[in-house]
Amino acid sequence: MPASTSHCPPNFPPNKITHFQLKEGEAMESLSCHFQFTFHRVSKNVKARSSSVSCSIQPTQSNIKVVINGAAKEIGRAAVLAVTKARGMEVAGAVDKQFVGEDIGKSKETGVVVDFTDPSTVYDNVKQATAFGMRSVVYVPRIKVDTVGALSAFCDKASMGCLVAPTLSIGSILLQQAAISASFHYNNVEILESAADATDLPSADAVQIAKNLSNLGQFYNKGDITTDVAARGQVLGEDGVRVHSMVLPGLPSSTTVYFSGPGEVYSVKHDITGVQSLMPGLILAIRKVIRLKNLVYGLEKFL
Repeated sequence: MPASTSHCPPNFPPNKITHFQLKEGEAMESLSCHFQFTFHRVSKNVKARSSSVSCSIQPTQSNIKVVINGAAKEIGRAAVLAVTKARGMEVAGAVDKQFVGEDIGKSKETGVVVDFTDPSTVYDNVKQATAFGMRSVVYVPRIKVDTVGALSAFCDKASMGCLVAPTLSIGSILLQQAAISASFHYNNVEILESAADATDLPSADAVQIAKNLSNLGQFYNKGDITTDVAARGQVLGEDGVRVHSMVLPGLPSSTTVYFSGPGEVYSVKHDITGVQSLMPGLILAIRKVIRLKNLVYGLEKFL
C-alpha cells in the first residue's frame, strides 16, 4: 500500500516512528508510521502547528514449515531440536514408521519435508510431499543413481525443488573439496576411515571421496604391485583409489585421505563425534531448497 498522509491528533508525540502488526487470517503485515509536527509563525503573537503521519505496510515473512520424516531416528530427533531453535523455522510435523505427528497437509505454506528414511521409499515420499506443495530435503545414504534420475525428471516436470544430499556434514564437504584440490599435485592416494560400528563398508563418505577423485582423469598408485593382496584394502573405481575401513567400539566416525609425493606426505582428516554435526548443513539445506524449482544433488552447490 502506498504511503498516505493525514492529520494527526494533538496528543501524539512529535517526530515519532511507531510499528504495528496487523493479522488477517494467517498473513502477518507490518505497519510502520512516522508522525511529524511542524510549527510556524502566522503573526507576531500567533503560532500555528501542522502535523502529518506517513504509514506504509509491508508483509512479514512467515516461518518455514518443516516436516521431519524419520523423526524416531537419532538424526531425526536431533533435526527436530535444530529446526525448533533455528530462526525463521518451525516444526510442523514429525513422522516415522512408529510415530505420526501432524498431517503434512496442514502445512502447505513455504513447507519442507526432510527425509531420513531409506532408498526404497524416497521417490514416493518426494511425490507425496510435492502433491501437498512442499519441497524436499533428502538425506538417505546410498540412494541409487536411477532414483536420483527419476526424481530429477519428476521435479523438473512439477517445477518443485528437491535437494538430495549425500552428506549434510559441512566438514565432510570441505574434506572432499580439499582432497580434490590435492589430487592434482600427488599421484599416490589412499583413504582410511574408522567407526565405532558399521554394517555397510566402505562408508558412503569414503565411496563419495573415491568417486570424486576417480572422475578427475587421474590414475593413482601406479607403482603399487600389491593389487591382489586383501590386507591392502579395497580398490574403488578404475583409478586405483584404495579404502581401508577400521571398526572398533569407542572410535569416532573419522575419514582421512592420505596423499604422497617425493619426500612428503599430505593428509586431510575429518572426525564426526555426533549427529549434531549434521544440523548446520540441514538448516542450510532447508533455507536453500525453498528457492528451488528443480532437483539439486549435493549440498556443496550452496557452500
